[in-house]
This record gives sequence, C-alpha cells and structure tokens, in this order.
Amino acid sequence: MGRESIEGGELSSPLVAEKNDGVCASGGGGGQSGGSSATGVVVLSTLVAVSGSYVFGSAVGYSSPAQSGIMDEQGLTVAEYSLFGSILTIGAMIGALVSGKIADYIGRSGAMGLSEILCLAGWLIIVFSKVNWCLDLGRLLVGCGMGLLSYVVPVYIAEITPKNLRGGFTTVHQLMICCGVSLTYLIGAFVNWRALALIGTIPCLVQLLGIFFIPESPRWLAKIGRERECETALQRLRGENADISQEAAEIRDYTETLQQLSEASFLDLFQPQYARSLIGVRLELASWYYNNLEGSMASHFMQVLYSYQLGFQVVLGL
Repeated sequence: MGRESIEGGELSSPLVAEKNDGVCASGGGGGQSGGSSATGVVVLSTLVAVSGSYVFGSAVGYSSPAQSGIMDEQGLTVAEYSLFGSILTIGAMIGALVSGKIADYIGRSGAMGLSEILCLAGWLIIVFSKVNWCLDLGRLLVGCGMGLLSYVVPVYIAEITPKNLRGGFTTVHQLMICCGVSLTYLIGAFVNWRALALIGTIPCLVQLLGIFFIPESPRWLAKIGRERECETALQRLRGENADISQEAAEIRDYTETLQQLSEASFLDLFQPQYARSLIGVRLELASWYYNNLEGSMASHFMQVLYSYQLGFQVVLGL
C-alpha cells in the first residue's frame, strides 16, 4: 500500500488486516491483551516516566517564585529576567523539533535519559551560576530537556500500557505537569532560588536512575527488528503467566505495515488537497499562541511581577 491511497482521501484497506474472529490488530492488543490489567511493572514504568512530567512542570513553575531572589542577588533588570524566563520556551522548541528522531534512534528510555541529563545539567548550572549568561544557559538546557520529555513520556506510556487502560495512564502525564507547577510555586515561598533549583534535580535523578529498572518500549524494539527483546519486554510488562502471543503478533504486523508506507516530507503538507486542513492548523496555532503567551503560561513565568503591578506585596524566592 503506497502513499497515493492515503492522499486520495481514504485508505483502500486498514493498516492492519482484521482477524477472522473480528479482533482488529491495530492497537497493540486484542482479546486478552486488549483487556489486560495493569501489572506492577506497568505501574512502576509509568511512575518513572511521569517523573519527567514533573520535571516539565517544575521548569515552568520555577521562574515566578524565583524572580525576586534572582533579580535582587544578580542585579537583573525586568528585561533581563524576562529573557531568563522565556528562554525556556526556546530550548523547548529545539528539544521538541528533534525529539521524534532521538526517540526513534536511541529508544524511548534512552531519550528520557538524555532529557534528564540535559535538565540535570541545566539545574546545576543555575544553582552555581555567578553571572547572567550562566543562568540563561542553564535555563536553555532545562528547556531542551523539557521539549524532549513533552514527546517521549506520553509516547512511552502509550506504548507499554494495554489499550483498555492507555487513556487513563497517559492522562497522568498532564496531572504531573500541573503538580510540578503547583508544588514548585509552593516550595518557592519557603526556600531561596538556588535551593529551589537544587530541589528541581531530585525528579531528574529519580527518572535517570529509574530507567535502568523498567523495560524498553516493545513497539520500538519491534520497529528496529529486535523481535526477541520485544517479546521479553512485553512478557515482563504483562506478567510472567500472561499469553502475549497475540499482542506480539499484532505489534509485529502493525510495524511491518507502517514500514511499507513511504515517508512523507514536510513540503507534502502544502499540496492543494491539504489546504483546508492547513487553515484549521493555523487557527489552532493562533489560538494556542494567544492562550499560552498572553494567558495562563505567561502568568506562570511572571506571576510575581503581575502581582506587584496589581498592588499586592508578594515576596517569593528569598
């Protein structure tokens, strides 16, 4: 099956053929595998993965409680601190742009490990910084790691969980981001900005050490042709006594079907048949830009400044 059938507006056949018993193999498990319960390994792997989600949230929530302390100690102007706060998003864009390639090249666990190394290095540079450019460099590195985490964490969780539990488990990613923002803001009311950055290294270490105790994504292993390791990881995730033969076959069939599709290029998005879809994407991006840069995300970065402008006396980031 080539890309022509997709560009025509519909698929001539499903990505994965249906079985005679009516079970479709497109998801990563049907029958017993589709109704599997969460094993201890799945729960542990998810907890390790969402440690990265907490890192994401703590990075977003850091600049607001640390503002007064950094500006006073480092002598930054509002413009200089605005650069420090916003450079995180520049790093996140860089990390997000290369996240897919990195996750496909070194694996999901490897990508999480790399992202945490970047975040750990960034936090430590902030902790020991004496000059302004070190603050910006540390913040940029944390942003790069954050961009990687924003992709690889939900992908890893979706690939290791049974499909009947996949939606519930992937929502923990967003929950932990919110927890990271909230707890960082709360802790920042009681500790100085260097201690707050040092605390930010704790979830980085949790995930960095935790990835040595969790299995790699079976789907990624199947994608690169490591079939035996794929089955071993899948067996570990589903339990020693679980029958994984059907789910393993479905993952293999799905992977083989995807590999038969020709890879599209970025310029293919601008073909005439995609014009209406691109208009919708532009509207969505415009809405995202307004809501995030003019709304809630902006308030996360500069909450203290806004409070001063409204007449509230707020002292955070001692």
